[in-house]
Amino acid sequence: MNSILGPLMAFIAVIAMIPVALWLLKRTPMGTAASQGTMRMVAQLALAPNQRVVTVEVGSGDERRWLVLGVTPGGINTLHSMPPQADVPAQHTVGALPFAAWLAKSRAGKGDEHAG
Repeated sequence: MNSILGPLMAFIAVIAMIPVALWLLKRTPMGTAASQGTMRMVAQLALAPNQRVVTVEVGSGDERRWLVLGVTPGGINTLHSMPPQADVPAQHTVGALPFAAWLAKSRAGKGDEHAG
């Protein structure tokens, strides 16, 4: 009986330490940095009840990019990729006309790069 009691107590101690370790990890800089990530939603536009166009920013520093994504129940497709724009505030949902104007401006600017 005594030969089983030692390993059983060690097992219970390890199981009890798991929630404590997770709680401590949430309060350390390493745990909070991992949860913040390097992605944020910039804008979204609902096209239908189950279809959206979403702009997300990924990366950090010079590696930042904006991805325009088509989101449907069947999947997510990248529609366009561009450098970050300064004129759209973070977490702002844009309406149909401003988004269309912004997309046209973005495409027009990209067309000028290839013409030169």
